[in-house]
Amino acid sequence: MEFNEIATVAGKPGLYKVLKPSRSGVILESMDAKKSKLVVGANHRVSILSEISIYTLTEEGSEPLQDVMMIIEKEFAGDTGLAKGADNDEYMAFMKHILPEFDEERVYPSDIKKLISWYKIIREHAPEVLEEKASESEEAKKEA
Repeated sequence: MEFNEIATVAGKPGLYKVLKPSRSGVILESMDAKKSKLVVGANHRVSILSEISIYTLTEEGSEPLQDVMMIIEKEFAGDTGLAKGADNDEYMAFMKHILPEFDEERVYPSDIKKLISWYKIIREHAPEVLEEKASESEEAKKEA
């Protein structure tokens, strides 16, 4: 599985694996123990994870979500150290640690909570997504 095969649906919690297109939209499967299927049409806002970025103060203006998740994986290997009841300052400090140049005015604590939630889902149900990119970057370093 890759980041372009994982989606999020506005108004629905969790992440979904993109199965295939249908006449009325796209068939998705929840990335949890239930593996429930869902057909989403044009009236749903579906976002593919590979197309999501986090606002930064850099020249590019954003950092791809996939790269941010790779940083989290490399840095924390599954244990972000944030408890369920962490306050907003802790979430902002976490983000500052993994992406110092993130735009604090446009990235909200709720966005960071969602990022961590998605990271945990991917790590549990599709850990190969986080591993593949790491091995690709190591190969690129060897070639250089």
